[in-house]
Amino acid sequence: MEQQSKERTVTGRDPGTGRPIAVTLRQGRIAALAPGPVGESHWLAPGLVDLQVNGFHGHDLNAEDVGPHTVAELARALRGHGVTTFVPTLVTASHERTAHALSVIAAARRADPLLRHSIPYAHLEGPHISAEEGPRGAHDAAQVRPPSLREFDAWQAAGGGLVGLVTLSPHYPEAPEYTAALVRRGVRVAVGHTHARPEQITAVVDAGARLCTHLGNGAHAVLARHPNYLWTQLADDRLTAGFIADGHHLPADTLTAMVRAKGLHRSLLVSDSVALAGLPPGRYRAPVGGEVDLGADGRLVRSGTPYLAGAARSLADGVALAVDLARIGLGDAVRLATEQPGGFVGGRGRIEVGAPADLLRFAWEPGASTLAVDRVHLLGQDVTAAP
Repeated sequence: MEQQSKERTVTGRDPGTGRPIAVTLRQGRIAALAPGPVGESHWLAPGLVDLQVNGFHGHDLNAEDVGPHTVAELARALRGHGVTTFVPTLVTASHERTAHALSVIAAARRADPLLRHSIPYAHLEGPHISAEEGPRGAHDAAQVRPPSLREFDAWQAAGGGLVGLVTLSPHYPEAPEYTAALVRRGVRVAVGHTHARPEQITAVVDAGARLCTHLGNGAHAVLARHPNYLWTQLADDRLTAGFIADGHHLPADTLTAMVRAKGLHRSLLVSDSVALAGLPPGRYRAPVGGEVDLGADGRLVRSGTPYLAGAARSLADGVALAVDLARIGLGDAVRLATEQPGGFVGGRGRIEVGAPADLLRFAWEPGASTLAVDRVHLLGQDVTAAP
């Protein structure tokens, strides 16, 4: 951690204004801001914040053999794509498997101060989701089950209080009470993978749910025109919606309309990446989906079908793609992957004096399909790695 004590200055253009800025880093924090050099060609933003990471570049948090090394290598791979804060996401599984994964992530955090900073908490995406085809997505139907506070407390014991976000379907009778209990414990609750009625969604929001997990996905192929669970989540101003802007999960018109309905201040981007994300195109054998094909454009499908088998693009891709897909400026797209999700991890994702010195310097031109990473700083340390 010696590098934290060395003062350094990083320059780049502000994605929101286009003006060059110079950021002084000292002891792991942003110490000063000043105008940058004229003619600066790179952009400078806070490090990306991803609230939903299942895996990346071959590292799978949901694998049976997950270990602390998996977590460390996953973090290293994500840094190479500009992500300095991420929330490990565990999908529907047996109680024992979830408890084991939480204990592994907790052990990895204890062993590495940078990893402890990068991982603020873990996200349980299930098992309290819809069992119906469509809303369930690729989750294991045999492991879907109602909320249980006793089970949740056992998971917290296994991970040393690591769980900070839970995605659930509000259709369970226990959902409002469970939501309120989690919120009292300081845990965030998201609506997702649901077939719930509007009044059931409203009940868990009244109880404290404040997020929507990858809104528009984990849903039926065909919905009633109205009412339905998408309209309710879009209409409730208490909910901030996460979106996957990979060009595959949501068509451009859909993403544009949803972001406009929620507003930029109630929207954020997630990758929802799986372990095959970041790997070369080809046919793979995946734990979920079996034989799958990964295209050069990051589209991951079950072999021989048009059906998606997970998200396989980085959050840096999502930021660049959102500019065109959601018809917004680069500054807004960056905020959707920094300041907006940062609000759910203690206020990260800002370039301001006193903030953690987590920075991403990158190249980008209109029409680009990703942010080309130049340098990444984590708590003031240069942790740039080859993607």
